[in-house]
Amino acid sequence: MRAPYAANSEAHGGREFGGARRTGTGETRGPRSEFQRDRDRIIHSMSFRRLKSKTQVFIAPDGDHYRTRLTHSIEVAQIGRVMARALGLDEDLTEALCLAHDLGHPPFGHAGEAALSDAMTRHGGFDHNAQALRTVMRLESPYPEHDGLNLTWDLLEGLAKHNGPVNAPNWALAELDAVFPLQLGTWPSLEAQIAAVSDDIAYDNHDIDDGLRAGFLGLDDLMELDFLADQWRAVEKRFPNAPRDRLLRELVRDQIGLMVNDVLEHSRKNVEGFGSVAEIRDAGRQLAGFSPEMQAHERALKSFMYDKLYYHPEQVSAAARARDVVARLFAAYSQDAKLMPQEWQDRLPEQDPQRSRTIADFIAGMTDSYAMQACEAIYGEKPQGLTNV
Repeated sequence: MRAPYAANSEAHGGREFGGARRTGTGETRGPRSEFQRDRDRIIHSMSFRRLKSKTQVFIAPDGDHYRTRLTHSIEVAQIGRVMARALGLDEDLTEALCLAHDLGHPPFGHAGEAALSDAMTRHGGFDHNAQALRTVMRLESPYPEHDGLNLTWDLLEGLAKHNGPVNAPNWALAELDAVFPLQLGTWPSLEAQIAAVSDDIAYDNHDIDDGLRAGFLGLDDLMELDFLADQWRAVEKRFPNAPRDRLLRELVRDQIGLMVNDVLEHSRKNVEGFGSVAEIRDAGRQLAGFSPEMQAHERALKSFMYDKLYYHPEQVSAAARARDVVARLFAAYSQDAKLMPQEWQDRLPEQDPQRSRTIADFIAGMTDSYAMQACEAIYGEKPQGLTNV
């Protein structure tokens, strides 16, 4: 059943460039809601397809079973749809937000982002959240009539604010907000809030799975956290004769289930008495998320993962090499624009900051493999030390 505070695709906030696209017969393309059209435009975009070769945790992994930005986004969408359905929210908007949330990530994940941020220090910096909006509103442009995917206001607002109000937008987000205001100072819809916590649930637990597979984490490490140790003992009790690798995967599934159920219970209590999505936005606080107890567990888990996995010496070494690749690409293109493809040369402004921002757009769209190939083509040597699993 649809909740009264759910987003409504029939009463969405409009599109920057007007109404629905039409076929030659004058009919809309298929029996879809506006939020379904948003989701489909994202899925069919080149930016979404490129996520298959962009770093999630491990840079350029050799193994087929490690997560990439694409598989991570699909997993986030699965968790988001489950919670949206349970809360009576719009599943299609939630799914679209989940699928689009990482479209602004450059190659090599946060290492690549740090390199671009450093390179862009004098030109306003770089932020992957704002770049996701820039991607769907300006860079990904398959339509003859306008730039961007022309997504609904509700999708763009949720994408801009899925982590909460933005009181100091950087240049990229500020430029877009100036032409299509997104009410950056308020909390977004519950759909966007659910998309954000779905991201946390997915990477908190799936990064454990990948860390175990890579050998960077072990069972003894996980037992340092009391709440994980409790779950492990419960899993062992239920399946006393199962192989350890299956028990570890059961542990991860249990953790996801516990977090999802906690979010649902806590969010239902928070939204009691709310009658519209406008009231959700005017509440002035986050309404969908973890309970205080689970939030404490989740923060402890994040701290643990930074200590044991994200800042593992091999990860730090690979990240440093990845940052160097991105920095060298930015320097090369800044010095000689003819190294860029012709279509990017044609659109390159003459003056900064627009010139450097366009170069950053080009690099941000690269996959890990394309960035390594581009670096080898320019400098004559293949980057080394980027694959650590």
